[in-house]
Amino acid sequence: MKILILGAGAVGGYWGARLHQSGADITFLLREKRAEKVKKEGLVVKSPKGDMVQPVKVVTNGGEGGPYDIVILACKAYDLDSAIASIAPAIGANTTIVPMLNGHAHFATLDAKFGAAKVAGGLARISGKLGPNGEILNSGGAGVSFGERDGKPARAALAALDAACKKAGLDGGLNTDINQDLWDKWIMLGSIASMCSAMRGTVGDIMETEEGAAIMTELLEECRKVAAAEGHAPSDKVVAGIKASLTQKGGKGVASILGDIEKGGAVEGKQIVGDILGRARKHGIAAPNLRFAYAHLQAYEARRARGGLQ
Repeated sequence: MKILILGAGAVGGYWGARLHQSGADITFLLREKRAEKVKKEGLVVKSPKGDMVQPVKVVTNGGEGGPYDIVILACKAYDLDSAIASIAPAIGANTTIVPMLNGHAHFATLDAKFGAAKVAGGLARISGKLGPNGEILNSGGAGVSFGERDGKPARAALAALDAACKKAGLDGGLNTDINQDLWDKWIMLGSIASMCSAMRGTVGDIMETEEGAAIMTELLEECRKVAAAEGHAPSDKVVAGIKASLTQKGGKGVASILGDIEKGGAVEGKQIVGDILGRARKHGIAAPNLRFAYAHLQAYEARRARGGLQ
């Protein structure tokens, strides 16, 4: 089975490196600068689960080496349009696309371009970032989840990907209810991304404020109500687990969107926060905290677009 991974960052790079290490046929589709570095130095991974340097196959054109059995999209949600253009030449009659983007908006775009039958559901719980020299700094989390969005038995390609993940020692894998898992992650991400970006701190920093725990809890409830209205209410156990992690005194949890803001980069505000707010409005759900958080993100994007304090 031939797997193409678009992107070699904290998610795609770590996942692909572990799969390659275990013997899977992995190719990375990368931009020229990143491609040159990876070709020269390999994929450098530093992780509590073991450091490694993996020489891997790299292409800069999706048509090279294709068509592929599986194409994994491990890019930021705001790069979806360019990602689609890049992977289009890699898609064959029997290719399965596994997007690992945040939120849900990308599914409609991918379905319209390639057909819903080709697009599986997927998400990552891989914690980490790129270091100053392009190395992948994994902080311990190493889980992936993917499956059929229509609830039917998994196609052969997804079953094979699941086997490869298990061989590589990755957590998760094939999920028979990927739609619920996507929503469970989204309500967590919508909450932590909103708070970390608006309050410019980690979970621990936010919990040091007088109202931090109360506001975080309110935000989580807003997101939970939206999921329920969309037909994917999380279980009480899931909600309790998310609340515990997001209201932990001294917690080190932080949304990657804060790092993007601090370096003046593009953010997934629309996909993570704006979309769930839009669904709240559609269902008549009051969401004052989501409104504030999204307005904050939009203000940041407006300031960034004009070049900062000008």
